[in-house]
Amino acid sequence: MRNRLDAIDRCVTLWMHRWGHPAHRLCLALFFLWMGLLKIFGAKTGSSLLAHTIYLGSPETMVVMLGAWEAAIGICLILPPLIRVALLMLFIRLPGTLLALVLKADVCFGTSIFEPTIEGQYIIKDFLLFSAAMVIGGTVRGGHHHRPPQHLQSAGS
Repeated sequence: MRNRLDAIDRCVTLWMHRWGHPAHRLCLALFFLWMGLLKIFGAKTGSSLLAHTIYLGSPETMVVMLGAWEAAIGICLILPPLIRVALLMLFIRLPGTLLALVLKADVCFGTSIFEPTIEGQYIIKDFLLFSAAMVIGGTVRGGHHHRPPQHLQSAGS
């Protein structure tokens, strides 16, 4: 019974090893594309806080620009040759996100830094997305094509 469970576990783990990174990249790409298009087409999103923090134009213009930037990140993540461009765009966007947390702390947090508001949660999520993109960045040289770790390979492989 233990050998059978081990074989099932090995099979599932190998499947996740093979498909995890592509699924991760596609989901992140679709998320950025979706959120970007929402901003471009005028849907209300949490980005208005960023638009009021980055003083390069009116908040209305900044929301559309942020939307176009996010949509471009999504498109670049979909196209493997452009993954590095997406990572660069995310890296450029990150300081603006951090700036919003610092300059608009009263809007981002409730009574303490351990109690983010909805706006704060939206911005903090960007750090999670950036770290997820870093994992994808680790595959741009074919990292996901490497052989599975030895402990995942069957004894007969």
